Amino acid sequence: MNKKISCESSSSMGYIVGFFGAATYYIGGAVTFWAGVIGFLKALVWPAFLVYELFIFLGM
Repeated sequence: MNKKISCESSSSMGYIVGFFGAATYYIGGAVTFWAGVIGFLKALVWPAFLVYELFIFLGM
């Protein structure tokens, strides 16, 4: 018998929810098409912005 073990984490779901929230925020504030494209790209890398701002807040 073959058993499949699935190791899925909830962090990927958190990233997806965060992506949609960030995309809504950035694209919703876009005035032009290219600002919307930049907003989409920012939504892809939102964790990097979060960690950067956390480091600034902690004074690191």
